Amino acid sequence: MTAPLLEITDLVVEYPGKGFRAQPFRALKGVSLDILPGETVGLVGESGSGKTTLGRAALGLAPVTEGSITYDGRDIAHLKRGERRDLSSEIQVVFQDPYSSLNPSMTVEQILTEPLTAAGVASTEAKSRVRDLLDQVGLPADARGRLPREFSGGQRQRVAIARALALQPRLIVCDEPVSALDLSTQARVLDLFIDIQERTGVAYLFVTHDLAVVRHISHRVAVMYRGEIVESGDADQVTARPAHPYTQRLFMAAPVPDPDKQEERRIARRVLLDAEAASSAA
Repeated sequence: MTAPLLEITDLVVEYPGKGFRAQPFRALKGVSLDILPGETVGLVGESGSGKTTLGRAALGLAPVTEGSITYDGRDIAHLKRGERRDLSSEIQVVFQDPYSSLNPSMTVEQILTEPLTAAGVASTEAKSRVRDLLDQVGLPADARGRLPREFSGGQRQRVAIARALALQPRLIVCDEPVSALDLSTQARVLDLFIDIQERTGVAYLFVTHDLAVVRHISHRVAVMYRGEIVESGDADQVTARPAHPYTQRLFMAAPVPDPDKQEERRIARRVLLDAEAASSAA
């Protein structure tokens, strides 16, 4: 049996309460979750459920009160800043808003070479790898000299994905990475995530509130409610036959697309992606 790449066990995250003698706020209440190499685990729930806190804890951006976070057999829950920086080549993140996560005064080439040079890659080699990164996310080579504001929202998110791929990570935490995009752009970016995973074997923790997204991209799904995982399992099983009452209410509140139409749209999106890739190559 394959060992988990990331294993979260009985994780508790507390934040100080506001006001005199206020009780701490427990954002996560003993959460356990694992992700296998090359797998996508969708983490779904309403706003305030704790899903983003779980992703931030895996990235070292949220305090761990109790429990453990193990990456590739190593406990990373309480790493020092330098140790966490060393881990950045293994674990990366794609944030929700592609514009605010990119430095508006830097060109795409500068954005993509920055993590490489910080990791000790020679400047000339870093610049030569930019073309490959742009090709991986379906952007033309001449995008290197442009600023983030010159791109559409979907293109900016592609730049953010390229930056996450720069150090060839084994795990990417995707924090609502398509929620700021329109529906047609969402579909193309999701297919890009899937294509990258098929080519590189990277694993995703995919945080989202969108049930259509979690159906489209996940191998397994974990459902969060008030700081706890109330249901988890195979994506098809959880989304088609949810067992927990909260999951049932969550999925019943979302429209279910016609399966035949959904397959037609999937094929159309693939044709569009192939056409974009051919255009970029030309």
